[in-house]
Amino acid sequence: MKRSIGTRQEIEDASSNIAIIAKNIHKSFRLPTEQAFGLKQAIFNRLRGIKGYKEQKVLRGIDLEIKKGEFVGIIGRNGSGKSTLLKILAGTYYPEKGEITINGTLVPFIELGVGFNPELTGRENVYLNGALLGFSNEEMDAMYDDIWDFAELKDFQDQKLKNYSSGMQVRLAFSIAIRARGDILLLDEVLAVGDAAFQEKCNNYFADLKDKKQTVILVTHSMENVRKFCNRAFLIENGKIIEEGDPKKVADAYTKLWQ
Repeated sequence: MKRSIGTRQEIEDASSNIAIIAKNIHKSFRLPTEQAFGLKQAIFNRLRGIKGYKEQKVLRGIDLEIKKGEFVGIIGRNGSGKSTLLKILAGTYYPEKGEITINGTLVPFIELGVGFNPELTGRENVYLNGALLGFSNEEMDAMYDDIWDFAELKDFQDQKLKNYSSGMQVRLAFSIAIRARGDILLLDEVLAVGDAAFQEKCNNYFADLKDKKQTVILVTHSMENVRKFCNRAFLIENGKIIEEGDPKKVADAYTKLWQ
């Protein structure tokens, strides 16, 4: 699998209009089926042709191209492969086959609070998460106040994270991700976080992102958000893209899968 970041010639062409290209992406996982207790049992199983696992094919030749400034939705039923695709784009997973080209700084927001240390203060966790996202201390200095202002938690920045409520941690994690000034945002079901007031604030922020032509890839089960925010959408079923294009059309195709 080849993965390049902003170096591919075809990216430089077309006035650098392409943010992401994914070609023929395949991914599978090995699921254990029979546990071998000890070396003797493992050898016996192997001689009997028992592998002890089965291969689950999750992505089966995904092709997509995302332009700069697009707000793209990726939808599909549970187990369809959409979150796996997002993690491959983020570099968390690597496919067995395929090629990915990223043009720009990519900020993934896939799992809330990953990288948080409860024994560190909120301030320290902001810089820790920034480092995990690939930002320098100087870059985090520039966005630090914005992060706390959006989270509305500035009075708690020097308290240890273990003293935060779960809702406060969610707000801080979300604020770090969306205020981290990257070219491309990868988001997995993030509009469902926080209380009603914070969700409304998030909705307003994403509407603003759309107006500003920020490149966003959103994995979601909310067809309302797909229709509201997205310029284009992809529907994945059984590891393949079966519909793409107009968000309303793709959302309708998703709904029909349940009928």
